[in-house]
Amino acid sequence: MAVKELKKLLDDNQVKYKAISHSVAYTAQEIAAAADVPGQELAKTIIVRIDGELAMAVLPASYRVDTGKLARAAGAKKAEIAGEDEFADLFPGCELGAMPPFGNLFGMKVYVAEKLAADDEIAFNAGTHRELIRLAYADFERLVKPVKAAFAVA
Repeated sequence: MAVKELKKLLDDNQVKYKAISHSVAYTAQEIAAAADVPGQELAKTIIVRIDGELAMAVLPASYRVDTGKLARAAGAKKAEIAGEDEFADLFPGCELGAMPPFGNLFGMKVYVAEKLAADDEIAFNAGTHRELIRLAYADFERLVKPVKAAFAVA
């Protein structure tokens, strides 16, 4: 899914959003600085394997996934971070590591950290390492219907 398709989804659902272009950045700190977005509002998408099934864990960029807490929240025996080789082909039109947190568009369940769900707005990679989308968290939740859980740790 390319940036164009993501924007179409948002437009079709009458979501107000802001596209933020920035210089190429890969780490959360670089992205937040380049796009002038507060770190707590910058969401990162981590691909995880929960009892063998790939899913998305979406959390504030300055936090990390506690896989034990994620497994418990999912009612699973095991959760682990997936390797890039496991999902590189699953996001057509997206640069590796810049997948937007719209797992519903890719047939993946989405878990969102409660810490991120508390924000009024979130920003996330829009499929490239050069553009973010910023929108109301409520709109993200309405479109994606993520499972809220306490799995993000500083």
